Amino acid sequence: MKANPVFSLYIPTKLIFGCGEINKLSSEKLPGKKALVVISAGTSMRKYGYLQKVLAQLRLNHVETVVYDKILPNPIKEHVMEAAAICREERCDFVVGLGGGSSIDSAKSIAVMACNDGDYWDYVSGGTGKGRPISKALPIIAIPTTAGTGTEMDPWTVITHETAQEKIGFGCPLTYPTLSIVDPELMVSIPPELTAIQGFDAFFHAAEGFIANCATPISDLYALEAIRLLYKYLPVAVADGQNLKARAKVAWASTLAGMVESTSSCTSEHSLEHAMSAYYPQLPHGAGLIALSEAYFETFRHDCTKRYMKMAEVMTEKKSNRASDFIDALVTMQKECKVKDLKLSEYGIRPNDFPRILQNARDTMGGLFTLDPHPITDDEILNILEKSYR
Repeated sequence: MKANPVFSLYIPTKLIFGCGEINKLSSEKLPGKKALVVISAGTSMRKYGYLQKVLAQLRLNHVETVVYDKILPNPIKEHVMEAAAICREERCDFVVGLGGGSSIDSAKSIAVMACNDGDYWDYVSGGTGKGRPISKALPIIAIPTTAGTGTEMDPWTVITHETAQEKIGFGCPLTYPTLSIVDPELMVSIPPELTAIQGFDAFFHAAEGFIANCATPISDLYALEAIRLLYKYLPVAVADGQNLKARAKVAWASTLAGMVESTSSCTSEHSLEHAMSAYYPQLPHGAGLIALSEAYFETFRHDCTKRYMKMAEVMTEKKSNRASDFIDALVTMQKECKVKDLKLSEYGIRPNDFPRILQNARDTMGGLFTLDPHPITDDEILNILEKSYR
């Protein structure tokens, strides 16, 4: 970050945070009278009663609902287009994303396509996207049941074009949620491994945003507090998912990391992971980031010595004297959360994929490479992929 920064802050989302706060949905002023409620194709939203609770709260607020329940863990364009058509046919006037980042991201993209013609990729920038501007989107309400993406407090939505094998982040002021309700009680059912993988996604939003060359004084505040909270409480939440204090701390850290996404940016670690899961959609986003992280952050160790030391200090609560203290703390955190030995090979990735992963990352999410601490070379990227592979 420059010594005399110039920056702006714009997060137009109303946030309601806390255990039991989902009940505020029945009394909040909502942006419409008929909602498309977007959930995943999995069973958890119904199994744990989250969908029923949200539908009941909306009914109490005199809102009609239509449910769309096909969203995949790595959401695809086909479902965005299908749900947007249903949204128009049913004359829904706002969209509710309920679940993980995939459902909320999809809700944002559906809100765009409910109001715009053509194909979703007409509006996406990067890859084969045409980058057309959008002037209208339906209002969005975000209700996360996982702690990881922070999408409830940023405008970004990540969707995969399944035939082009492009996974691209997109967003604009219209894709900020109007209202976000973060209730940690909706997160106690997440199993340990997913708790860890999702929590590390939030961690890397904060850590990448802290070393990005567009970091600002406000994003630094958000990032360091998110890093501190996750280092302290994510292992607790992984070990005991019923620990509401730990769940709440991790949820708040994830929301803070989303605010980092609104005031700074991810760096090319996210570009590389998007490319990997574009080709291998069964790879969870957070798992890919964890696998890359040690080699990735080692690449920039000499560019960000003071920033690495600062992150190490908020994590360990000890004085740091070298940049590698951060990488050591990161590895310790991975071990405590039992995700240190994730294997990219188990998701189908092979070393001969590395060149096309590199090229896909540059073609689809090339903008993030401009925010790295130094311009990363193709040789450095291949080295990261090779060191991360097992």
